[in-house]
Amino acid sequence: MTGKIYIDADACPVKIEAERVATRHAMGMVLVSNGGIRPSPNPLVESVFVPNGPDEADKWIADRVGKGDVVVTGDIPLAAKCVAAGAKVVKHNGEELTPANIGNVLATRDLMQDLRSADPFRQGGGRPFSKTDRSRFLEVLERVVRQAKL
Repeated sequence: MTGKIYIDADACPVKIEAERVATRHAMGMVLVSNGGIRPSPNPLVESVFVPNGPDEADKWIADRVGKGDVVVTGDIPLAAKCVAAGAKVVKHNGEELTPANIGNVLATRDLMQDLRSADPFRQGGGRPFSKTDRSRFLEVLERVVRQAKL
């Protein structure tokens, strides 16, 4: 059975790019969100709207992914669950999350969350999404989809 590309679609800046890759590989794609996303006319793209609530889209994705699937998300705890289930995971900036690096990424996320909660004046500090990130995402997603199909 051919895997699918699952998109954690709320605030995902690369939905169009992911759809292009899915179409090129004739691979199903599932956009999972709390709503507010226009459904695609592409027959390969399914839109799933989950109830409002914390992490509902994440739970829906985590309950369904496995080997041969690709997940696009910036949510590190969701990424860790998907990697554990055997799925390939790509962040919006093109960073691939694997069994070899997910532990460190999760630990860094937890540390930064602790630092922010300890200092209420500390701001996020993330950099803006760039054209380079978009290009890197496309390159990495293409490679990961090819690997997932093997």
